[in-house]
Amino acid sequence: MKRRPGRRPGSADTRGEILEAARRVFAEKGFDKATVRGIAKEAQVDPALVHHYFDTKEGMFAEVMRLPINPDDVVPKILDGPREEIGDRIVRLILTLTGQPEVREPMLALLRSAMTNEEVAATFREFLTSALLFRVADTLGVAHVRIEAAFAQMFGVVIGRYILKVEPLASADIDELAELLGPTLQRYFTE
Repeated sequence: MKRRPGRRPGSADTRGEILEAARRVFAEKGFDKATVRGIAKEAQVDPALVHHYFDTKEGMFAEVMRLPINPDDVVPKILDGPREEIGDRIVRLILTLTGQPEVREPMLALLRSAMTNEEVAATFREFLTSALLFRVADTLGVAHVRIEAAFAQMFGVVIGRYILKVEPLASADIDELAELLGPTLQRYFTE
């Protein structure tokens, strides 16, 4: 039986289901190509219901951008341990986090959208630099450009692995990638 659009029976978390659908659609298409209709279709609801919970696509994206990672949790994981192993820790942390769909999908949505929408790019840049990167750089006493370069390299790996799906990068295991990439990232912090 085909589900009718509109209000769902029972106590379903319709708003939450719409957000999950929006995460998937933004991750797949980016901000500019995602539509309210497409998100409604993915969530199996009427587009009017999407507008009921979220006034605009931008408002919905703002909710989706609330990444399920907290810089207050991530920064100590990067800093905890010997400085000569920080490159390895960063690779493992980023690949472990992005290996989880609940982290990867909103991250990919954000990356795709930042590539096509300057407002999203500016918001993401501001969040990333102030909440995460500069905190790590200042604690370690390294130039901001060094940590930005290290994370830019890892964003390239994430894009190659999950958006472009470049093989064998896309299917390589974390240990192999940490061994390959860790020493390169380490140079940003020790040379």
